[in-house]
Amino acid sequence: MVDTSTVTSPTSADYSARHLDFDAIPRSDWDRLLAATPAATPFSRWTFHRAWWDAYGETAHDEYLIVCGPDGSEIRGIVPLMHRHEVEPTDAHTHTVLREHAPRCRVVDGEAFAVMFGASYHADYATVLASPADLPQVAQMTARTLAESHADPELDGHQPWDVIDLRRLREVDAALAALESALSEVGSAIKWQTTREQEDVCPVVTVRGDTWDEYLATLDKTARHEIRRKMRRAAAIGELTIEIGPPTEEAIEDFISLHSKRFGEDGLFPDNEGGRRSLHFIRRLAELEREERDDVMHVARVRCGGRLVYVLVAFDDGQTVYMYNGGIDPEAVNTSPGVTGAGLYFQDRIAVGRRRFDFLRGQERYKYEWGAEDEPIYRVLVERPTPASSIT
Repeated sequence: MVDTSTVTSPTSADYSARHLDFDAIPRSDWDRLLAATPAATPFSRWTFHRAWWDAYGETAHDEYLIVCGPDGSEIRGIVPLMHRHEVEPTDAHTHTVLREHAPRCRVVDGEAFAVMFGASYHADYATVLASPADLPQVAQMTARTLAESHADPELDGHQPWDVIDLRRLREVDAALAALESALSEVGSAIKWQTTREQEDVCPVVTVRGDTWDEYLATLDKTARHEIRRKMRRAAAIGELTIEIGPPTEEAIEDFISLHSKRFGEDGLFPDNEGGRRSLHFIRRLAELEREERDDVMHVARVRCGGRLVYVLVAFDDGQTVYMYNGGIDPEAVNTSPGVTGAGLYFQDRIAVGRRRFDFLRGQERYKYEWGAEDEPIYRVLVERPTPASSIT
């Protein structure tokens, strides 16, 4: 029998950390830690990060942080980090709109050299990959490593950062409190200013009931009436069908087509470098997700009388559906394609047991007609004094 009175839990002093390019991180370690992270979402999948760097690699520099355990060999944590200026000179010319949202947090000087979560510009959630047992030490090593690299840039070859700007952290994610605590503790000795502030909200539908009709009964009377009326009208025009399947090339091109018809230059795919990067990203992500063969990413296509009127790209992790982006045929307005398409999608997913529908960032009115309630996401911002002191 082991004498537990002499056993002590490892502290951050027993861990080690180093920066590593995303390409050099073993895929097996990424997947192992992803599975061990309770707050992980599809935006933390290796496929999402791989596709992002393939499409947007010119806009930032990766410096993912690897934290190893007391034995120095096993990777216990992956902190996906990148650095760039808060605003790069090319940003204005490559801007695209993933979805409408109104950031609430304070604006940082665009010239500030910032450490951010990797791939977070096009992700709705970010986190640290680590088990709950290792998370406090991983957060502490993150704070210490960032302090040391700022005090001595020669350690990693980068210029000193001005801000650490970590966004897309959910309130239910233990990484939010762990990072805020570690950065505050380490930074207090060298006069960092660490702030947590709400960045945005993600409206989320929590379905109460086991069926489509039971769910509808929980909605506002007016919203319920309009959903039923519009779907009946569409069904009178032509047979309504929905096909939910993997992100094949054909399905993704259907999404691109209808999204572009609906949003034009104000959407994801304007005729500029940003639009071309968006095309590269979604096609590359679909290609990688097809290779996974786990059906997390899928495309829903809705037809009315055989005519394609609605396409949705979504992620389904078995519990929550993340409604990433979509498009409608604006010439099929008489079918109310947005309501009809979303309605058929909700029906299908409720039937297979899904009870959370996450509309992701943005407070568009239509989300609340489906009964969504806001869930906040946060930013942890660290600003350094000038001149900076060295960590002791």
